[in-house]
Amino acid sequence: MGDESFILGRKDCFRMKIRMPGPELRPTLVVGREFANLSRTDRFRIVGLIQKNIDFELSGERNIGRVNVSQLDTCDPRFPRHAVAQWSLSKILLCIAAACWAVAAADAQESGGPVVARVEMKLTSGDNVVDVIEKGDLLTVTEERDDAYVILTHTGQRGAVAKVNAVKLPESVEIYSDLIKKEPTEGRFYTLRASAWWALGKSDKAVADFDKAIELGYDAAHAYTSRGLFHAEAGNFDKAIADYAKAIEKDPKDTAPFVNRAAVQMAKGDHQAAIDDYNKALEQKPDNIALLQQRGVAYKAAGKLDLATADFDTIIKADAKNITAIMARGFIFYQQAKYVDAIDDFSRVIELNPAAAGALNNRGYNRFMVGEFKGAIEDYDAAIKLVPTYGLAHQNRAWLLATVKDESLRNPAEAVKSGEAACKLSNYQSLGDLSAFAAALAANGDFEAAIGWQEKAVELAPENMKAFSKTILERYRSKLPYTSPEEVASS
Repeated sequence: MGDESFILGRKDCFRMKIRMPGPELRPTLVVGREFANLSRTDRFRIVGLIQKNIDFELSGERNIGRVNVSQLDTCDPRFPRHAVAQWSLSKILLCIAAACWAVAAADAQESGGPVVARVEMKLTSGDNVVDVIEKGDLLTVTEERDDAYVILTHTGQRGAVAKVNAVKLPESVEIYSDLIKKEPTEGRFYTLRASAWWALGKSDKAVADFDKAIELGYDAAHAYTSRGLFHAEAGNFDKAIADYAKAIEKDPKDTAPFVNRAAVQMAKGDHQAAIDDYNKALEQKPDNIALLQQRGVAYKAAGKLDLATADFDTIIKADAKNITAIMARGFIFYQQAKYVDAIDDFSRVIELNPAAAGALNNRGYNRFMVGEFKGAIEDYDAAIKLVPTYGLAHQNRAWLLATVKDESLRNPAEAVKSGEAACKLSNYQSLGDLSAFAAALAANGDFEAAIGWQEKAVELAPENMKAFSKTILERYRSKLPYTSPEEVASS
């Protein structure tokens, strides 16, 4: 499931409250919160899954109807029903190649995070010692049992350790503080404690520990990569870029700083710089699917749709069942007004995953664009059946049922139900939802209620859309139903 580095969630957008109808982009991550607000345990899991190029969905909110990006623009302010999601990462840094300690931590999918050895331990096979675990070692958890963790050591040895002898990363600060007290000039311990501070959400202390480690001479490339990660999380993008540059200087063959720097460049809106970094990473890993996906995102953000499509074509050629790439390409086809091609791609996704509500919504909207209204309604209905809290599908359904010219399909009463459902899901704070609800009410003859909600829509509308929203408000005051932007433009 999924597409790119987007995070879709129903409501936790960054700076915008506008949600326009239309197709949505499915992401590599499907979560209901901004990445920066996820628990540190979830972050470790995310890093590990991305590194393995595994598509996934975290449990929790399943409201996938809202594009959770920093901007949402329209092709034309007169056409509020056209959704164009800007491919911007804002503060979200999906560090595909993170710091070396994070790499070790990230594989702990079953337990949700790494654990830290509380004491020295020996792994044995019969009478033979196969590995020695030092106090403070990060251990990758492959399975959590009632009283023990099944772990992998940093040398790859597998074994079981009693839970009493290990703690989870956020609980390990005291362990590393004790080690630092005993060996205050050992920079490595500061980097390890930094990971514990980071797991606790204390980025300032994490950075301070990395500063100290580097001051003590622990200046390996990954130290700068790790500190850059913390700077990036704190929004100190220039400092993060400087650290990644230093890491690249020290180890130009390591793709981690290139990829992390690309994420920061995306956050800053410097898409070409991000593309350049992805290109350098791909020189070393030309067949890396995750990197191709990320570069495709950057190409899309830079408006280089053909190049973005080429990257997704390459992925699909290598793996015809890669839903991530098929979804991405389908959305690009939509943006290029290649609606039939988009329908084909979203249909492929549905064949591969019949429970893909996002693909159903997207196919429905593209069917709407080519006049296949009955099929569009069926797709919206199917998406809502799968995810009843799918706000965008409710909104799209409301628009279609309220405005379609075919009397056999037009159903204002059902449109009102969908419009109201969408508004409830967005706490009546989405311009698209309010506009659809008002249009449905007007179509159903309840102009008084339509006027009230359209007035609210006018309040929420950005300046470049206020004039059109006011025009529609005046229509309702004149007891006239919603009319399309095209009809307004020609009148």
